[in-house]
Amino acid sequence: MTDQPDVSRRRRRTAAGPADDAAARTALVEAAERQLAASPEGDIATRAVCEEVGVTQPVLYRLFGDKRGLLDAVADAGFERYARRKAGLGATADPVADLYAGWDDHMAFAAANPAVYQLMFAPRPRSGSVAHRRVLDLLEATLVRCAAVGALTTSPRLAAQLILPANVGAALSLIAQPALFDDPGLSRRTRDAVFAAVLAAAHVPVETDPVRDAARRLRSQLALAGTDALEAVEAALLDRWLERIDRP
Repeated sequence: MTDQPDVSRRRRRTAAGPADDAAARTALVEAAERQLAASPEGDIATRAVCEEVGVTQPVLYRLFGDKRGLLDAVADAGFERYARRKAGLGATADPVADLYAGWDDHMAFAAANPAVYQLMFAPRPRSGSVAHRRVLDLLEATLVRCAAVGALTTSPRLAAQLILPANVGAALSLIAQPALFDDPGLSRRTRDAVFAAVLAAAHVPVETDPVRDAARRLRSQLALAGTDALEAVEAALLDRWLERIDRP
């Protein structure tokens, strides 16, 4: 008879409503992240996660589909924390300074959250997490501001595709193999080398095309502020033309 309350409680948790589902989902994601951080192998067991939260495994499978879905949810929760951190940095009047600060803060986030960072960025087959894409969007937004003041030598999209892999690669290397990548200046030197390839203000020889530079700057300014002088279809056509002029 002493086991009956636990059985009843499990039955209630298995047949939970939307509010209970939301609470269970949050608890499972948090438990999975804790177990992931404590795991020497960087992995979790769904049974152990369910036992910590006090739900049956069918609840986990109903909410996430499978273990991969749970890990995707942990990665996306990590992005939400990352995004809140980025919002706390704010935007200054100097987008290039913000770009430098963004790189350094990315490295700090990785060092403070190594397990969830690897989940966010290390390749996982068939992963459905959108964290990587959303981080790229945040970076590109800062680069649009850089382009609007004439600070980029390439498009924001191409600059983001160069910067983010370098940022992630440096962070993952320091997390996974700190003894091998033991240079304390590695992040700074990687950052400066990559930024020199995309920033017009870098002290390196840069071949520029004034027409492409002007098109890039105007396109970015319009993306930020828009214009009342054009109808929507005209603005879309102009954006297309400017994109073609800036294409490498």
